[in-house]
Amino acid sequence: VVIDNIKVESISFWNNDGIDIVDCKNFSLTNSHFNTSDDGICLKSYDRTMKNYGDSIYIANCTVRSSASAVKFGTTLEGKIQNVVIRDIKVYDTYRSAIAIETMYGGVIENVLVENIHAKNTGNAIFMRIGIADKPHLKNTSPGNIRNVTIRNVKVEVPYEQPDYNYDLRGPTVPGFHNVFPSSITGNPGHCIENVTLENIEINYPGRGIEAYAHMPLYRIHEVPEFIRTYPEFSMFGELPAWGLYVRHVIGLTMSNVRVSIKEDDYRTAMVFDDVKKLTIQELRVKGDAKKKPLFLKNVPSPKLTSIIVK
Repeated sequence: VVIDNIKVESISFWNNDGIDIVDCKNFSLTNSHFNTSDDGICLKSYDRTMKNYGDSIYIANCTVRSSASAVKFGTTLEGKIQNVVIRDIKVYDTYRSAIAIETMYGGVIENVLVENIHAKNTGNAIFMRIGIADKPHLKNTSPGNIRNVTIRNVKVEVPYEQPDYNYDLRGPTVPGFHNVFPSSITGNPGHCIENVTLENIEINYPGRGIEAYAHMPLYRIHEVPEFIRTYPEFSMFGELPAWGLYVRHVIGLTMSNVRVSIKEDDYRTAMVFDDVKKLTIQELRVKGDAKKKPLFLKNVPSPKLTSIIVK
């Protein structure tokens, strides 16, 4: 399937996606524009037998404006999606995540490259999640897998205000203050996300977190809910103890040349890692948080940390 140079205006109903790519092989989407009330470009899989599944998918040179997430795997993902390249995507005025990679119904996502993403006025940069959500026809669903994902050359500007405030029609809103939610990569106990690389990432946050709402400080990190069967969303855990990146239940995370910054003070630390094995961080820069330690690690055996700069 080859789709090139289309324009989709899908804003007449809050649940309208731009394009859903379902169990397709040798699929190409290029040079297109999406303005949507729900997810912009969405990859899904409905075939639990995996006789038909997403394979060899190429998405490039697209622009997305969304009242949900710009580029998203899931939420409906019962089968498998593999060998995906997504590059050169411009995102603007998007309420939820620039990049969302989710499996909730036992599906498998593997061998994914996302690169050259530039997002402005977007509520969240990166959201990755394994969970379990039963459907009536899916009994005793087991967790799926997310593995071998590389995200590189990404720049995201997160605003303090609601990103879609100029929309005529908006999707469901998130609870609480929008800037409470950092990027997150989370599996669940015993079912970890595997082998993720973040390279050349820059995320600029507004800060201005209010300490009076600090319901989840670091000494209470064990109380961060798992919400294994909750619908996946970047805001699903409520307030998290990091303003930049929260990682839990991951095996194999490599971060290289990652930069996060806040414009104004926040009461939280920049990044929190909990139950993360094989963690490697090479050249991390944290700006605007000089009074605090940039990292908090719990249940992280033998991390490899080099060149961490705080300004």
